[in-house]
Amino acid sequence: MARVMSEPWTVMPHHPLEKLTENLWRVEGDVPGMGLKRVMSVLKLGDGRLVIHNAVALEASAMEEIERFGEVAFVIVPNGFHRIDAPRFAERYPNAKVLCPPGAAKSVAKKVRLDGSYDVLPSDPNVHYAPLPGMADLEGHMVVKSESGSTVIFNDAVFNMPHRGGFEGMVFKHVTQSSGGPKFTRVARFFLLKDKAAFAGELRRLAQTPELRRVIVSHHETITEGPADTLRAVADTL
Repeated sequence: MARVMSEPWTVMPHHPLEKLTENLWRVEGDVPGMGLKRVMSVLKLGDGRLVIHNAVALEASAMEEIERFGEVAFVIVPNGFHRIDAPRFAERYPNAKVLCPPGAAKSVAKKVRLDGSYDVLPSDPNVHYAPLPGMADLEGHMVVKSESGSTVIFNDAVFNMPHRGGFEGMVFKHVTQSSGGPKFTRVARFFLLKDKAAFAGELRRLAQTPELRRVIVSHHETITEGPADTLRAVADTL
């Protein structure tokens, strides 16, 4: 149950919730002060509790819809940069455990209370959580099994951002190398990547996920066309 907030619940423009499967929802919204889009994933465990991945504050009706879906029990801050709305979720859901990859704990704890890492999450046959090899525990990933197939969820490890116009679009395309379809960005290469071979190997392993239907990324568009081939293609660029 949500409680009254001590600070404003700041909502940026966002799309409606997408109900992808019986146990997985997604929503895309704006990043404050930037031309990026950010994505929150909502996973439902077998016991009915919810895992929030990359928290995004939504309008009241959307938050109420999530709360009808299940109890918010875990809030994953996926790396040290994705902390914007984590403090709001930590306050709104005081009984929820706030978690992050172990390598990001120092950075995340500067902005929000922290209750541990992935080992706090309960064992669930349909949800797998783990740090990404090659990234010094700075970022992780999730694999969700549903009746219709499997979904891999990344944060900044894989982008899928279309090219944009104007000066900012030029920066995304040429400086950060973030836009133009599924890719590993220059920013992630500089701040996250520690072992190219290990990360490339993990992408190829995830490409073999049985019945892989989609790859959700925390910036922009879900990858639904040839997700396995896309992961292998990204691995080849490392």
